[in-house]
Amino acid sequence: MPNTIPLDTIQEKIGQEIGVSDWLTIDQERIDTFADCTEDHQWIHVDVEKAAEGPFGKTIAHGFLSLSLVTYLSADLMPVPEGALMVVNYGLDKVRFVHPVPVGSRIRDRMILKDVVEKGGGRILLVTEHTLEIEGVDKPAAVINLLFMCFMDAG
Repeated sequence: MPNTIPLDTIQEKIGQEIGVSDWLTIDQERIDTFADCTEDHQWIHVDVEKAAEGPFGKTIAHGFLSLSLVTYLSADLMPVPEGALMVVNYGLDKVRFVHPVPVGSRIRDRMILKDVVEKGGGRILLVTEHTLEIEGVDKPAAVINLLFMCFMDAG
């Protein structure tokens, strides 16, 4: 369930941490399934034996797998203005894959509201920053700026 915020106070949340998600374990089955969906079967992701001898000592998640999990991880954190009829993914401003996510790792999302822009026509653009943290690792897996368009109730 989204984090509903009164429209007249959502601007006050700009620059603030909105919340932190629960941890999610990245197992080999999830990595393999993603590889099958995307046809990206590079050995560092799917060949357990070869990856054990590689630079990371085990398989790692695809960067785009980590990216694709952000909306799931942040679903309950998402700051939605009261009166929004619908919120849709509007795109990405910036994505940086900072550190690999080894199989068996747990990741979570730390979200900051970066901006709220009234676009006219009953639309409000939310800019959110997501830091995908890896349990026990100082560097994040990724830092992502996501855009969400809110369609507001005209009444």
